[in-house]
Amino acid sequence: MPKIGLPAIIVNFKTYLEATGSRAYKLAKTCEEVAVKTGVTVAVAPQFTDLARVVNELSVPVFSQHVDPVQPGSHTGHVLAEAVKEAGAVGSLLNHSERRLPLKDVGACVGRVKQLGLLAVTCADTPQACKAVAAFSPDIVAIEPPELIGTGIPVSKARPEVVTEAVQVVAEANPGIPVLCGAGISSGDDVRAALKLGTMGVLLASGVVKAKDPSSVLLEMANSMLGS
Repeated sequence: MPKIGLPAIIVNFKTYLEATGSRAYKLAKTCEEVAVKTGVTVAVAPQFTDLARVVNELSVPVFSQHVDPVQPGSHTGHVLAEAVKEAGAVGSLLNHSERRLPLKDVGACVGRVKQLGLLAVTCADTPQACKAVAAFSPDIVAIEPPELIGTGIPVSKARPEVVTEAVQVVAEANPGIPVLCGAGISSGDDVRAALKLGTMGVLLASGVVKAKDPSSVLLEMANSMLGS
């Protein structure tokens, strides 16, 4: 199974125009450059239509934004885990707040992804939900309170107790699963605060994707992980 170095920054491109098509490649290239310069893992989750190009032309770890709990066959419009693997992704985000799944489907998706030797980064919106998804043994759990996503108000500062509780309950449910945090993360200070709460990195989107200078923001975040 592939691994990514921790602590890590995972940048979710969502469906922002700033990270679509040629701009997805440009942003992924920026992530790669920051990773090479600092030695910090910076992974990306582009749209499905951009997966193959980013994988084929860059060395940055690539995740899909979602997979469906389906087997190969007649499932028009679904995202097949095998297709994500064929595209060269190292894993997939699962159960993001903007692509929520019933709990049984979360388990099925984690199973499908891990069966194929891919990494499962499973999102949850509360500590209780983190505990529930940890029971499926994903590789990483990401705590993201949806009310703070895209606000610029970092969960690591606005609701630190949510992060620390998530870290605690995941450790109790399934020791060894690292926790990332997201929602409102947009600066090095936000990342530093997240690490102090016991996480192993951040999952973020607009704080980088929509930044005027994504490279500078990423460098600040990566350096905060190095103690700079």
